[in-house]
Amino acid sequence: MVEGARFVHTNLVARDWRALAGFYERVFGCLPVPPERHFAGATLEAGTSVPGARLDGLHLRLPGHGENGPTLEIFTYDPLFEAAPPRVNRPGLGHIAFEVDSVAAAKGVVLAAGGAPVGETVTLITEDGRRVTWCYVTDPEGNIIELQSWRSGGAAAEEEVGAREEEA
Repeated sequence: MVEGARFVHTNLVARDWRALAGFYERVFGCLPVPPERHFAGATLEAGTSVPGARLDGLHLRLPGHGENGPTLEIFTYDPLFEAAPPRVNRPGLGHIAFEVDSVAAAKGVVLAAGGAPVGETVTLITEDGRRVTWCYVTDPEGNIIELQSWRSGGAAAEEEVGAREEEA
């Protein structure tokens, strides 16, 4: 095990870091953590293995974890690699998730701010009886966001759209 390890940030490569940072600030209440980052040169190229790399961006403090909590690091790379295979300068990631009070309300805010739906809102029941209502949406650049709301056993979320259980 790595001693002293602590999760600090998730990086999101954006086509327009300022616009995407604004989305996360407005929609989820993320807060900028100065200073802005503007890097280029041999050291950045060596660290990223991207010839001619330049990056610009900002860290945003994620909500719910206080002033020392993890951040969302949003950078725009130049050059920007637009296709697979996975690379450090490819836009996107699997998904990030936010726990919210109401999935339906949060989904409405995301869509009004330029996001898009992915699939339906569903509720799953864990083996210990907890219910998680969730859906996937995208931010304006197409990165997937999971919106989730947890309820203890028996307490169903008002917005549940049927409980779907996976077959074992």
